Amino acid sequence: QVRLVESGGGLVQAGGSLRLSCAPSGSIFSINDMGWYRQAPGKQRELVAAITRGGRTNYGDSVKGRFTISRDNAKNTVYLQMNSLKPEDTAVYYCNADTISYRIYWGQGTQVTVSS
Repeated sequence: QVRLVESGGGLVQAGGSLRLSCAPSGSIFSINDMGWYRQAPGKQRELVAAITRGGRTNYGDSVKGRFTISRDNAKNTVYLQMNSLKPEDTAVYYCNADTISYRIYWGQGTQVTVSS
């Protein structure tokens, strides 16, 4: 079954940068919005950033000015450039995509750990 696959997670020091990417493992038709969510230990899942097919973006308050979401529609790929990372950014980051036919896809998650 088609799933989204995240990559690019890892361990970085505070103040460092990381770039995440997400693409489907197979063909997904009519992708509309895409986004990134994260869940830290003991916390609820939260929106990190979202982007429409037309390129409109939205960011969670805690990452504004530090993270940038982008996408390549030809590749059905979404990216998350993470700069000025903080220990509180440590979480599992999940990719999300939905389609105009109301199907929703999620990735399995990629771990981002920021050391102080």
